[in-house]
Amino acid sequence: MKTLSAINFIVAAIFVACCCYQAVYCAVRLLGRRWEAQAARLCKYGVLICARNESAVIAQLIESIKAQSYPGELLDIFVAADNCTDDTAQIARAHGATVYERQNKLQVGKGYALRFLLGRVYEDYGPQAFDGFFVFDADNLLDPHYIEEMNKVFSSGAKAVTSYRNTKNFGDNWITAGYGLWFLRESEYMNRPRDMLGVSCAVSGTGFLFSPELIEKSGGWDYFLLTEDLEFTADLIARGEKIAYCGSAVLYDEQPRSFRQSIIQRSRWVKGYLQVVAKHGPSLVRTMVSSGSFACYDTLMTTIPACVLTLCSIAVNTGMFVLGMLGARGEMGVFFQSVLSAVVNSYLLMFVMGLMPLITEWKRIYCPTRKKICAAFTYPLFVFSFGLAMAIAVFGNVQWKPIQHTVAVSIGDFPKKN
Repeated sequence: MKTLSAINFIVAAIFVACCCYQAVYCAVRLLGRRWEAQAARLCKYGVLICARNESAVIAQLIESIKAQSYPGELLDIFVAADNCTDDTAQIARAHGATVYERQNKLQVGKGYALRFLLGRVYEDYGPQAFDGFFVFDADNLLDPHYIEEMNKVFSSGAKAVTSYRNTKNFGDNWITAGYGLWFLRESEYMNRPRDMLGVSCAVSGTGFLFSPELIEKSGGWDYFLLTEDLEFTADLIARGEKIAYCGSAVLYDEQPRSFRQSIIQRSRWVKGYLQVVAKHGPSLVRTMVSSGSFACYDTLMTTIPACVLTLCSIAVNTGMFVLGMLGARGEMGVFFQSVLSAVVNSYLLMFVMGLMPLITEWKRIYCPTRKKICAAFTYPLFVFSFGLAMAIAVFGNVQWKPIQHTVAVSIGDFPKKN
């Protein structure tokens, strides 16, 4: 059983060695000076929304787009009503969006819907009609200055920009709070310092903007894995492109409330991560070696170590437990001591990782104080539950499935900035 302690120590040491650079990111976020972009010009944008049975929330998103401080004549809203069986298409049209309906039961997923939507927009408006395209999910809400702020970064020369991702139902339970802190950390403690250091950021599902030029270089939208956002990110970084970050552009989205739905979603994420590494890992390594791209290393380190090392740790600890029960019960005390030490250390690390964005983003998290405090203590449990999602991703049959959205709130329901 002493071997187990050594193995757990080695696994932890490898993980720290792979990801210790993120401590530099934290320092840069807390101590670095932020660069504020100024708009070079007002660009013409197409807003792309892929929606599948989103009648409960699609209207609020479109309303938040139409309420933007950015000139409305420079925004066109396009919705792909993808395999819908409800009145999503009718509601979107009634609120002023151009809607294209798609029925395809074989090519299922957001990546296919985006390719379809871009294709229809190009057919009807031409490839040069828009300077850039925004991508949102139907459950999103935009701060009134969102597009104005994103335009500042985009018009200053960025070809792709991602934004600040907040949560509109943070206070529902420990699961939604876990998601909320996860995305706040990703926005402010990963993407912001990356941008400040000149390293490419990562797109996180929704709330991003890209130039048509980037897609034309790859022959159209060609990202169909379970995590099309990460595939898009990995492909751009492997090609030497840089994704910028705009922390002043705030987007709110809805997070799953049930544990079952959360595990289904996160197992899809993990499976998608592994797919991306299998498809784009070699090109990321080649670019990293040939050009010394730290962005490639960063991308690989945020996907591989967590998945592989967690599964290795679970497998080793489970195997040693079985062996101990079968033939070395006298040493089980060492086993439990090793496991307890690993769990406590991991809990404390995750607690700090969740506490930092909780403190710095406190005023931007809209829920009662007691729920914010509780979120700091339950965040490590949320992260630990990724272990179950990883196991399902590796050993289960993971496919894309839509997440039901029901939190029908408007942007006006959030407190206004002073």
